[in-house]
Amino acid sequence: MSRSGPAAPRLPPLYPVVYEDLVRDALREDLGRAGDLTTDAVAAPGQRAEAAVRVRRAGRVAGLEPSLWAFRCLDPAVEIETLVEDGDDADAGAVLARLAGGARQLLSAERVALNLLGRLCGIATATRDLVRAVEGTQARIVCTRKTTPLLRALEKYAVRAGGGVNHRFGLDDAVLIKDNHRVLAGGAAEAVRRARAAVGHLVKIEIEVDDLAELEEVLELGADAVLLDNMRPAELRRAVEVVAGRAVTEASGGITPATAAEIAATGVDLLSVGWLTHSAPALDVGLDFEARASL
Repeated sequence: MSRSGPAAPRLPPLYPVVYEDLVRDALREDLGRAGDLTTDAVAAPGQRAEAAVRVRRAGRVAGLEPSLWAFRCLDPAVEIETLVEDGDDADAGAVLARLAGGARQLLSAERVALNLLGRLCGIATATRDLVRAVEGTQARIVCTRKTTPLLRALEKYAVRAGGGVNHRFGLDDAVLIKDNHRVLAGGAAEAVRRARAAVGHLVKIEIEVDDLAELEEVLELGADAVLLDNMRPAELRRAVEVVAGRAVTEASGGITPATAAEIAATGVDLLSVGWLTHSAPALDVGLDFEARASL
């Protein structure tokens, strides 16, 4: 187990209702109409086995409970010992959990569990690396709605496990006025006016702006946050000066581990990064069976 660098605060566990149906559907997809033909042919009925869930490459752990629930779903009596917690960093080769249960069930649930775990650990690892890149600034790393369909709650959880924070979860969280909304309204100012008149007092309004002149205009209308999309660092720095604390500033577009520090140094509050949830590489995790198995 590696403890280098800041770990994410301990996360409240996900409620099972968030992931149980999703995992069941994934198992149903994999087992299909006839079940696991290979395992059912090779493993004897009632045969038991022990196995370890192990990371092949160092990274940040996320999604242990949802992933391991795949084994519980097929074998309610499976014994699971977790050796790490979500938000921990694990060295290459570290064991995350040990399992003991029906051999058939362990093998049949393996791919669903590892697919999900690798995906969520990969997101958490990428987020952690970006968070480390902006250390020493006030900027926070946030995700977007560019998530895998039906996996949003889990992928955003993985961002939190990596030390990032979440942008809105859905269209009903907040108002975010972008280019097409402005076209429909006839301009940024009119879009903000309409939004302010339409939503309740607890709903925040954010608007994407293209230049500094437009920024001044929307600030006067009381936007709560401004999305500074694809601006160069010099322009971002000037935008932060113009805002002068009147709204939350969010930089977006072209943010990578190599560019994050420079962007954060401009003084923006948030760096929103879509690729964290749509393109982060999965962490390599595996299930290793012990040599002995018993009937």
